[in-house]
Formats: sequence, C-alpha cells, structure tokens
Amino acid sequence: MDRTDELQKAFSYRWLIFVILALAYLFVYFHRTSLSVVAEDLVKDFNSTASVIGLLGSIYFYCYAAMQLPAGLLSDSIGPRKTVTFFLLLAAGGSVLFGLASSLGMAFGARVLVGFGVSMVFIPTMKILSQWYRKTEFAFMAGLLNAVGGMGVLAATWILALMAEAWGWRYSFELIGVLTVVIVILVWLIVRDRPQSKGWPSIQELDQTEPPATIPLGQGVKRVVKNRYFWPLAIWFFFDCGVFFGFGALWSGPYLMHLHGFSRAESGAILSMTAWGMIIGSPLLGFLSDKILKSRKKVIQLCTAILVLDILALYLGAKDIPIPLLYLIFFVFSVCSSSIVVIGFTSGKELFPVEMAGTSVGTVNLFPFLGGAVFMPLLGKILDAHPQVSQGVYSPEAYSSLLLVLLISCLAALGCSFLMKETY
Repeated sequence: MDRTDELQKAFSYRWLIFVILALAYLFVYFHRTSLSVVAEDLVKDFNSTASVIGLLGSIYFYCYAAMQLPAGLLSDSIGPRKTVTFFLLLAAGGSVLFGLASSLGMAFGARVLVGFGVSMVFIPTMKILSQWYRKTEFAFMAGLLNAVGGMGVLAATWILALMAEAWGWRYSFELIGVLTVVIVILVWLIVRDRPQSKGWPSIQELDQTEPPATIPLGQGVKRVVKNRYFWPLAIWFFFDCGVFFGFGALWSGPYLMHLHGFSRAESGAILSMTAWGMIIGSPLLGFLSDKILKSRKKVIQLCTAILVLDILALYLGAKDIPIPLLYLIFFVFSVCSSSIVVIGFTSGKELFPVEMAGTSVGTVNLFPFLGGAVFMPLLGKILDAHPQVSQGVYSPEAYSSLLLVLLISCLAALGCSFLMKETY
C-alpha cells in the first residue's frame, strides 16, 4: 500500500473513531444534566429534600473532578481506548443501578459509579484525537465534540422528559445504561489509540513533523499552578460552570415547573434550548474568536456580560416572563455559560507550551466540576431555607433567592474575565 492509500484510509477511519467517541461523550453530558427534569420525582420518591437531591447531583461532579489528573495518567499508561472502555462500563452499570435504586444510599452509590465512569471519556478522547488529527484541526474537532455534548443535553432534557412521562424515570435510566453498553462494545471493537495500531504512519509522519517532547506530569502541574494568569481563568470556570451545572443541570426544571406551572414535557421543551445553545453556540463562538474578534479574552468577557443580563432578566421577571422569551433566555444562557467553555479551554491550552497541553487542560478541568459540586447542594440549601408550598414544591421567594446567588456568581465571573491574559 503506497503513502497516498495509507493517508486516505487513516483520514477516513478517524471519522468513524470520532463518531463513536462523540456518542460516548453524549452520554457524559446526558448524565451531567439528567437530574434537572426528574428532580421533583426524586424528592417525592425518596421522601427527601432539595439539599439532599442537590448533594445527589453534586456527587457526579466530585467524582469527575477527582479523576481528571488520573485520567491523563491512565491514558498514558494503559491507553485511552482501554480507559474509556472500562470506565464507561462502570457508568452503564451505575445508570442501571440508579434506575433500580430502592433507597437514597443506593442512588448515591449509583451516581458515584456514573461519575467515576464518565469522568474517563473527555481527556482520553482528547488524547486519541490528538493522535488522529493535525494541530490545525484540533480546535475545530474540540468544538464539534462539545456540540455533540449539546445533543447529550438535549437527550437529558427534552427526550428524557418524554421518556419519563411515558415509562417513568427508573425505566428510562435503565434503558440508558443498556445503550451505554452498546457504545462500550463499539469503543472496544473499533476505536484505536493511534494510526500505528492499524499499521498506518502517524500524523506527525504524514505531516513530516517531529512529535512533541513530553513534560512529566508533576513538573507540568507545577508550571500550571504557578502561572498567575491560570488562576483568573480557573476561578472564572468555577463560577461560570457552577452557574450552568447548578441551575441548568438540576434546578432549572423545578424552577420552570414550580414557578411557571409548566408540565414536565413543557419544561423539557424549554430546557432543550440549553442543548441547542451548545450545538449552535460552540462552533459559532469558535468562529467569532478565530476569525472576527481574533481574541479569546474579548469573547469570554462578552459572553459573561451577556450571562449577567440573562440571569438578571430571570431575577426581575419572576413568573411574568412570556414563554417565547423563556425559550430565548435559556438559549442565551447555554451559549454564554456552556458553549463559552470551548474558548476557555482553548485559552487554557494556549497559556502553556503545546507539550503540556494535556496537563494544562486536565488541571483547569478540575474547576468547572468543583463549581458544579459546590453549586448543586448550595442552591438546594437555599431552596430548603424557605417554606415549601407542598411536598417537593418550592415558593417564588425561594427561587428569587436562588437567582440572586446566581447573579452574584455571574458578576464574580465577569470580574475574573478582566484579569485574564489574551492568548490568541
């Protein structure tokens, strides 16, 4: 086989790998945001409180954050394909167990399995893509992957709401677990860590470039945390993603049902705008950053400022916001709190040499999930601080307090954006 044939086969096969890994990443976002449309059911089924359900949602983020550095180590040692296969199987088991949970303890155990399982998809996928795609293609593929994550949000809001209405939330999570097993099988049978595993030359050889030197993990982490421009970005991630995960991934569903009186299906339809925001916004913000503004910092500042206005509209509008405006508000919320992370990760990568891109992204990736871990139970405690209207149903005053905390957090994120370094 000559060089042209090898090039053609490798370039065709890598798209099959991307599709399978993107499907795996879809389930990462599904589990990340899935509790928002079933939170009310969980409060009632387990006879619990918003604080406890908030903690149940946050367990995912604690597990995810804890595994970001080990994800890089395991990808480098046993390989990303084996890492994704084993841990995604754990996530499948956790999803089935969550559907079968007869107690809160069992539900917490299931969410721990899910959190550990899906935590090992993003960084191994980034490593595999770095082996199959050129450096000039990598940012586009990362944006495309995040757009597929938006489809996971769509599945976790609109589609899960329809499934829960038809079959109940328990059977829905069991079915998701079975579908995850199918993805696991595809990963094992088709995905390969690098072109050389198929007998093809590496991307570096095809491009006639030298592979980058490696920097030890410990040395790389020290360089990251000692960089003064790393911390404004990291704290921005904490607040921005804390707002998105705490509200968008958990309490936005009860907010729409309790404050506005929507059914689960109607709430799911509005929440699906968070998915469309990611699907449309991720590549759009990449284009805005690369081609129009030619800046990372300006895009982050612009989106964070719009996010402040977006949350302010929810806070001031209370229950009087028209339905079409709610659709727009949740779309903008997603673009400015979730799609924007593509620019944040790009900025984090560009702060450091390419040789330590994995370490820098892995380190900064701790902070979005710490934000989710803190904000989910924090917002639950805020709701519990107010009297319930009925079992599992919270008052307008409770949601007003919740939105005020989100607004203050967005202002803190905006302040951090002015302290960042321009990395374009």
